[in-house]
Amino acid sequence: MSGEIQCRGIRGATTADANTSEAILEATRQLLALMIRQNGIEPGDVCSAIFTLTRDLDAEFPALAARQLGWMNVPLLCSYELSIPGALGRCVRVLIHWNTTKSADEIVHVYVKEASRLRPDLDKLPPVDWNELESWIESHLDESARPSRGQ
Repeated sequence: MSGEIQCRGIRGATTADANTSEAILEATRQLLALMIRQNGIEPGDVCSAIFTLTRDLDAEFPALAARQLGWMNVPLLCSYELSIPGALGRCVRVLIHWNTTKSADEIVHVYVKEASRLRPDLDKLPPVDWNELESWIESHLDESARPSRGQ
């Protein structure tokens, strides 16, 4: 069905360095930036996105990172991940629903940092130049989207 617009899901996960607003936002912005760049996502083609956090992260809404990257008209939802003994901690996950002509096997799902162990079968991602990625994020930041806790 290639060439026909369909709604596809893109999955991704990362870990935050700490339970702080900035650590959660930084990790989520990096994850979203990689997902956007690897898949050619335009905000107008995104139907919605669901973000989950492990229960050890409660300092910020990860969806704010999407707002900071310009997703002002995209419906976003945050929730907690199931608490499973032994599961990866400080983990942020996202599921993006995206209108695209790409086939399911062309979608690049992004798992980085400690979360890469969740899906070792997904190895399409080239090595990440974190400094270059931060420069891209900086050039796309919307300064009107501010942290929820008045940081």
